Amino acid sequence: MLSVVIATHDSERALLPTLAALVQGAAAGIVREVIVADAGSRDATAAVADSAGCHVLVSAEGRGAGLKAAAAAARAPWLLFLRPGVVLDATWVDETRRFVEGAELRGRADTYAAVFRAAALRPTLLEALALLCTALGAKPDASRGLVIAKTHYQALGGHRDVDEPERDLHRRLRRRHLVLLRAGAMVAG
Repeated sequence: MLSVVIATHDSERALLPTLAALVQGAAAGIVREVIVADAGSRDATAAVADSAGCHVLVSAEGRGAGLKAAAAAARAPWLLFLRPGVVLDATWVDETRRFVEGAELRGRADTYAAVFRAAALRPTLLEALALLCTALGAKPDASRGLVIAKTHYQALGGHRDVDEPERDLHRRLRRRHLVLLRAGAMVAG
């Protein structure tokens, strides 16, 4: 169902908790593969990813090009983009499955995407402000994970090779077609 794509660069420590949170998804059969798009890390990022069974794509090109190449190599019809250090909560598997199945059932896979809500043990002021803005109608933040059909991603042109490719892709998603999942994601650290 899902190909998980994680862009890394010297992300050895941040990658571990992210991969650990994905084990439950692999066990449930929702995660088909994890692709790590590495930008030439000099630490043990590639070794950590490889030992966890991830497919590692190393690229000297920019972050956007690496993410786009990883998405092109993905075998599943749905993509989950995560940043190293993002840890999905225990409800993410059921929530993601519900979203994907609902989007496919309603014929909305090519127009809708989903993001995880901000979660933290002790929310920072910035996280609390993000939750308030979302509640007031602002576009949900995709920095904690983006679930998108591969066909929708391709129709949007994928990630571009710009300074902040994730933010650029997020800007191209329509607010009314972006679902905020109840499952949360927090940044480990």
